[in-house]
Amino acid sequence: MNNSVLSELKTRFQDACVKAFGEEYRNIDPNVSIAKDLRFGDYQCNAALSLSKRLKQKPQAIASQIIENLTITDLGETPTIDGPGFINVKLKSSFLASQLVAINSGDRLGIPLTSNPQRVIVDFSSPNIAKEMHVGHLRSTIIGDCIARILEFQGHRVLRLNHVGDWGTQFGMLITYLKEAYPKALTESDALDLGDLVALYRAAKKRFDEDEKFKEESRLAVVDLQSGQPEATFCWKLLCDQSRREFQKIYDVLDIEITERGESFYSPYLGSVVQDLQVLGLLEKSEGALCVFLDGFTNKEGDRMPLIIQKTDGGYNYATTDLAAIRYRIKEDQADRIIYVTDMGQSSHFEQVFQVARRAEWLTESTQVTHVPFGLVLGEDGKKLKTRSGDTVRLQELLDEAIARVKTDLETRNPEYDQTYKQEVAEAVGLGAVKYADLSQNRTSNYAFSFDKMLSLQGNTAPYMLYAYVRIRGISRKGDVDLDALATATINLNHELELALAKHLIQLAEIIDAVAEDLMPNRLCLYLFELSQKFNQFYDQCPVLQAENESDRLSRLILCHITAKTLKFGLNLLGIRVLEKM
Repeated sequence: MNNSVLSELKTRFQDACVKAFGEEYRNIDPNVSIAKDLRFGDYQCNAALSLSKRLKQKPQAIASQIIENLTITDLGETPTIDGPGFINVKLKSSFLASQLVAINSGDRLGIPLTSNPQRVIVDFSSPNIAKEMHVGHLRSTIIGDCIARILEFQGHRVLRLNHVGDWGTQFGMLITYLKEAYPKALTESDALDLGDLVALYRAAKKRFDEDEKFKEESRLAVVDLQSGQPEATFCWKLLCDQSRREFQKIYDVLDIEITERGESFYSPYLGSVVQDLQVLGLLEKSEGALCVFLDGFTNKEGDRMPLIIQKTDGGYNYATTDLAAIRYRIKEDQADRIIYVTDMGQSSHFEQVFQVARRAEWLTESTQVTHVPFGLVLGEDGKKLKTRSGDTVRLQELLDEAIARVKTDLETRNPEYDQTYKQEVAEAVGLGAVKYADLSQNRTSNYAFSFDKMLSLQGNTAPYMLYAYVRIRGISRKGDVDLDALATATINLNHELELALAKHLIQLAEIIDAVAEDLMPNRLCLYLFELSQKFNQFYDQCPVLQAENESDRLSRLILCHITAKTLKFGLNLLGIRVLEKM
């Protein structure tokens, strides 16, 4: 079977509806889902209820006709009708066993590549030059990476883009200040580290806000930069390189692959964006600025709001750059799907940019664009996470502390461990805990950051998941199992907990499809957590190494092996590496 069980059942129920009621029912939603009450079946079809009005028949009569035309004997038992017309499907144990064999036979756990590969752009992380990455960049970076991993696994061609803030007024301001206060920084590549640069940026911003002469000099420096003046360009490149080196350290630690294409990349295209919009008659002048007046966005007086495309002084802004970016990504990158992973506060901005792109007909039905918003990272007091001095928490410090806490715990529990091994475990568990704590939340919600909770061995945490994997791998080691022998062993699913574990294992493809569609990584986290729970229930009730006969022993070892493979695979899609021992 090339599809997930859910998509296969949808296809079969759709075919049954066509056979029963005619070709005009080809495109109906068969309304198939995993059953809410597993006492009646494993999957449920509710098509009969939704078709009742259209067919002018009772749902139970419709359900009977669907079942009469349903080909399902290779997958499930004879379907049953429950309540007002729900059709219940119970999978056969022989089918489950065959699916487990397929899962165990290859690197992709039986999940085929997509039949419709797309060019997908995932825009994520996006820190600003001359500023350190802070806790606010955590969510964008790891949510974006997880989405990219899942789409890549499906077989899509994914371009991971880092739209860094590397252009604009702040550079004129910073260059002007450094010329005066620290000229060495503009001629030597290693004169400053990023921490110094951040402090100097703050000082420059203070001068910019308070000193009109300094402000004017800064604006002239921006003009020099935008016109390609050699000295200004050289200084700008030095500042970008200093920041880029520090960003890369964090990406390396987090195992993030990303291609930088900052705001400056689109600078040559800003003028043609204005030209395009002018030719299309979309631009209007408002108080000297060129704007597009938006549908559905109004001010307090009820007037349509403008999106400023070119400022009164001829300069461009954030919206212009994003319009140039979306146009480039559609026309030059040939993107079929573009995903923007930013905080929820930018939702309105992206709605406006997408509207203008549609009205300009750059964005058509052939390209899907999605803003993936996320909430705030809060402290345990429910307020925005900050340091004691009130500053935003630096991401590097947060990651270092997670690793240090795990290492301290290891020193206490296992002082005999080798230092290199302790560091390896501390990094895997600490970084995994930070990632999992974030990804396991519904991304649209705020969440409270707690080292104690995320590093706990209990509950829906990375340490719990990593320990579950290690425990299962330990069973195979203890039994001195030849994994090649398991590939040819028969799988027996006689105990209800064996069946429950098998049914959950074969649902991975459905979960991956769901995350690729709605871009909610917490679905995968919940699946893995429930998998580990179902495994523990199975392991407690079904002896593995001490099974009554060799057939059951080998069969249960296969279940252990497939569960371990699935946990490792799923955690890898989250960007979390497993440990073989812990």
